[in-house]
Amino acid sequence: MTLKGSTHRGVEPDSSPDPGGVMAGSPYVAEAKKYRPEDFERVVGEPSDPEPGTWGMQPDGTFLPPAHTPSVPRDVFVDWPGQLDYRDPETYALNAKAEAFYPIVVNTSHSWQCIYDWEGTRYMLHYGGGNHWKLYDITDPRDLKVVDEEQWGWGDPRPEFGATTVQWNERLGMHIAIQASETPRYFLKGRVANKWTDDTVEGQLTEWEGLRGFRTWQMNGPSPRDWTLLTQVSTDPNHGPDEIQEGNGVLDLPVYYGGRYLFVATAPDNTFTNQPYKTTLWAAGHAAYDVSDPSKPELLSTWWVPGTRAGEEADSEYLAGNDRWNNRTSWFGSRMGVFMPRSVEAGGRYAYAAQGGQGFFVLDVSDPSNIHHVGWCQLPTSVAGTEGDNVDTTQVEETGYVYVSGYPMNTDCYEPAKEIYQVDVSDPTNPHVVRTLPRPVPPAEAKFTDWAQRRGSFGPKRSGYFTNTGTPHGGVIPYAFYAAGLQVFDVRDPEDPKVGAYFVPPMGLKDDDDLAAPVHGIFVEWDRNLIWLFANHGIYAVSTPLLGEPVVGLPGADRPDAT
Repeated sequence: MTLKGSTHRGVEPDSSPDPGGVMAGSPYVAEAKKYRPEDFERVVGEPSDPEPGTWGMQPDGTFLPPAHTPSVPRDVFVDWPGQLDYRDPETYALNAKAEAFYPIVVNTSHSWQCIYDWEGTRYMLHYGGGNHWKLYDITDPRDLKVVDEEQWGWGDPRPEFGATTVQWNERLGMHIAIQASETPRYFLKGRVANKWTDDTVEGQLTEWEGLRGFRTWQMNGPSPRDWTLLTQVSTDPNHGPDEIQEGNGVLDLPVYYGGRYLFVATAPDNTFTNQPYKTTLWAAGHAAYDVSDPSKPELLSTWWVPGTRAGEEADSEYLAGNDRWNNRTSWFGSRMGVFMPRSVEAGGRYAYAAQGGQGFFVLDVSDPSNIHHVGWCQLPTSVAGTEGDNVDTTQVEETGYVYVSGYPMNTDCYEPAKEIYQVDVSDPTNPHVVRTLPRPVPPAEAKFTDWAQRRGSFGPKRSGYFTNTGTPHGGVIPYAFYAAGLQVFDVRDPEDPKVGAYFVPPMGLKDDDDLAAPVHGIFVEWDRNLIWLFANHGIYAVSTPLLGEPVVGLPGADRPDAT
């Protein structure tokens, strides 16, 4: 393995640039694209812009979100009265503190992480954007070291570095990495795709050359440069990796616990086209594979929401009466793989699927050769943005509740609020929303009364991933919350959930920091009581008493449901 030898020692946020210096009084976005409805071509069925006076800051200091909005590109900012006119340089914390800060950014809008142990060292693989990655030694979270990294140009023949799951396979005695590969999801030729106004989008996507599926790797060392490719698998059953395939490949994170079964989110062919969203053609379901031999995965079954495929429209109860259908804005289908509290190999039976505007489904995956749904409920309409993306299952085995959320896609809260719904799945055949988690609010000392005023996006992103290390504990659920940083919900009393802690960093440290997604992700080390927070200006290691004292070094036990 090539060792780069670069070291970043943790520093407290207080040692960042002087809050009264470069940030104070600076314009929020110097040369930003401003939202003007007349600049965007509209199509029939698309939500209209809300009437003035029906949304915005209220006399009591709260923010009333719009009831509906069209989709607006994330780099377009929306001005409204009551916003801050400067980049907020302050850090806000309740019951949480930064153990360390590292000025490292691999992507400002979204990045992925894997954390795994190798020969007495805990590593974090951090990547985003498809053509670069960094590998850190985080054994001491207060002394992160960059041990390897690589970046290549967009014309390089190497494939993009897709969403990756790393697990220890006990039977084979090795680490296995499984990596997703998909068609472009948003941008084509440098601009946001819109199939409803640009008739070239469909051809660009259907003729896209690249793997639509996943790759499996044998890890011979902690760095990706030490991995050996075992195979490439097309999720299109009729076309191989060397042909132009159909469908969209594998979206986001492959669900693999290190045993026999792999679950992926995919639309396997070009019949999965009942997708209102403007930037993609396909609506994805889920597929299961047997990866007992990681070099020869075998497809076991595929499940999708009835009505997803062309020709199924008339007979689908999931389209009938759905007010999102044909609105040219909602995302239909999965964006992530299935969510489950434990693997099938460890006795897991039910998995949960957030299918965007198609709703929330309970799937029986106990026999992966026959994935089928046993329960469904619709989620409240919240257009634009993503209405069903993440399912937190950390509490379900103790309480019978999962927590389902989408996330904002328009900037500056110009869309209906993206809520976190507590869903009762104690009867898997009758899932239903029982309550909404409370909206986080800023502290009294802040110079604003609602996080929306801080600008950028505001709302839940995700609560981490099934690859979070260790076993969830403490009755808490952390979420990345964009402009509101890290919000930790205390659900020890599930009938009375509340915000129990938060850590909200500055809205950037430089004038050119991307402000559409100030904090875009978290990764939870349950076995070390640490939350890694990924912001537009760097990485924070955060602790909270709700988890317990942070652990330095390797933990004493690994996750019990790994197989």
